[in-house]
Amino acid sequence: MSIDETPAFTVAAVHAAPVFMDRDATIDKMGGLVARASRSGADLAVFPESFIPGFPLWTLVHAPIDQHAMFRRLYQQAMPVPGPEATRIAALARRHGLHVSVGITERSPVSMGGLYNTNLLFDPDGRLVHIHRKLVPTWAEKLVWARGDGSSLRPTTTSIGRLGVLICGENTNPLARYALLAQGEQLHISTYPPAWPFRRGASPDTYQRWIELRAAAHSFEGKVFNVVAAAHLDEAAIVQSAAGDPRAEETLRGAGRAASMIIGPGGVVVAGPHPGEEDLVVAPVDVADSIEEKLAHDVVGYYQRPDLLQLRVDQRPQPPVSLLNEVGSGSAPWETPGADPTASDAFSAGVPLAGMWAADGPQGFAAPGEGRVGDGGRGKVTDQ
Repeated sequence: MSIDETPAFTVAAVHAAPVFMDRDATIDKMGGLVARASRSGADLAVFPESFIPGFPLWTLVHAPIDQHAMFRRLYQQAMPVPGPEATRIAALARRHGLHVSVGITERSPVSMGGLYNTNLLFDPDGRLVHIHRKLVPTWAEKLVWARGDGSSLRPTTTSIGRLGVLICGENTNPLARYALLAQGEQLHISTYPPAWPFRRGASPDTYQRWIELRAAAHSFEGKVFNVVAAAHLDEAAIVQSAAGDPRAEETLRGAGRAASMIIGPGGVVVAGPHPGEEDLVVAPVDVADSIEEKLAHDVVGYYQRPDLLQLRVDQRPQPPVSLLNEVGSGSAPWETPGADPTASDAFSAGVPLAGMWAADGPQGFAAPGEGRVGDGGRGKVTDQ
């Protein structure tokens, strides 16, 4: 996409709860939500952090010594990428003709028990075009998730502009945010869990204020739209995360709720915030609205001083081992069949991961067993 292109489109932040710790049932539920987003006219539907199979809230309210069974369950319900679950989500994007962004807990391809906090982005042809692993798990998240690397710290070029994504606390990191802006980000995606009980007795509106503050800061500083998708905290998540501990349950019930919203390039909320029951937060986006805002500040243009201030980003994949082949040249696990697919640039180029899709002529790629709906798979469905 040329810098001269200024697409206009509609986005939907999906404020919903997963079917807690049930990967397949959550993807079933996603089907109805993606269809609803399509009927609303959305070209992009954004789901919350670790929507599949649900955010590990128990890490925030239980001692580590009491978390073993829930960690095993999280691993069992996590998603391998590529895999059949990713293929199902690709089929949803393709069937309804829109981009789908979703947070997952991803299984490591090499470590049984290794997990990542990951965001997947699918285009309307059902191609997995970007995979981002959270750079640093926040606070108690370190008990379940490993760190990502800089290989995915880049915006992805799509038919609706250059999309960047950061997960929850990453949006507090000014260097990570600037790295995306400096590479031409036009629309930002932020995802959050349903609750964040950081202090006992905290004001119920604290968490929502944290989310809005971070989202507005990025929009105002970068002059970009920001789609904020946070999960809804339902009864199942509370009861299962508390696991019979009355104090843990009390903490979760008293925790402030997350809010979903859409913020414009002036740092002003244009839709939402919505902290209540499940719903879609929908708004039109015109990338050209960023132009006039740059008169005041262009932090990657005239308002930057690269002669004084510089940022260096290492985008090389960081695999657990580098191997030398028989002729002595370097190779790494992601270069071999069945190894880590996220460590290559294939996803950045919009190339379907091997084995996930079969070529289906000039219209793009078809998920196995899925037929197109409407106009070559790109038209909206009105009722599904």
